Amino acid sequence: MKKVFILLSLICSSFVMAGDAELGKAKSAICVACHGADGNSVTPIWPKLAGQHELYTARQLSLFKKGTRKATVMGGMVAGLNDEDMANLGAYFATQKTTIGSADESLIAIGKALYQGGISDRKIPACMACHGMAGNGNPLSGYPVVAGQHAAYTEQRLKDFRAGAIAGADDDANGKIMAEVANKLTDEEIKAVASYMQGLYSK
Repeated sequence: MKKVFILLSLICSSFVMAGDAELGKAKSAICVACHGADGNSVTPIWPKLAGQHELYTARQLSLFKKGTRKATVMGGMVAGLNDEDMANLGAYFATQKTTIGSADESLIAIGKALYQGGISDRKIPACMACHGMAGNGNPLSGYPVVAGQHAAYTEQRLKDFRAGAIAGADDDANGKIMAEVANKLTDEEIKAVASYMQGLYSK
């Protein structure tokens, strides 16, 4: 069954438009104010896009445009983008290098335990099961890179998931999974695991 899933993922991915990083760089001027010229935002409540999987970024832009992922600012920014623009932006940001972050020393023990092992008696899976030991995610499965992401952004995103704010699309299985996981986490655990992921460095 696992081999079949991998094969289907490969087949499906072959039908997705491949982006052009150079065209994406030109189009990225609309992203600079919030996300930085190279996709490394300075303000921690805005996510880093640098180094993120191409298809993940393109899909999130599409969800913003459809209105199934809610964000007032992003809704306006993506209004003029077509599918090709989104693919190109995804390709451009995927070529950029994420800046290095660090974890709060006082939160590492809790964050590491959650990320690497989960909490079995509360049926909370390890984050690395989907996002990988180094936080590189899985592009075929739609799991994003989390290594080095701003802790403040990740913390708020997890709280949004916990509140039930998933993308809203019928096929957003990953969002539903995250909502189920986040629903079982306390504020302290969310803060700790977000900090730990900020300190992971994608290879």
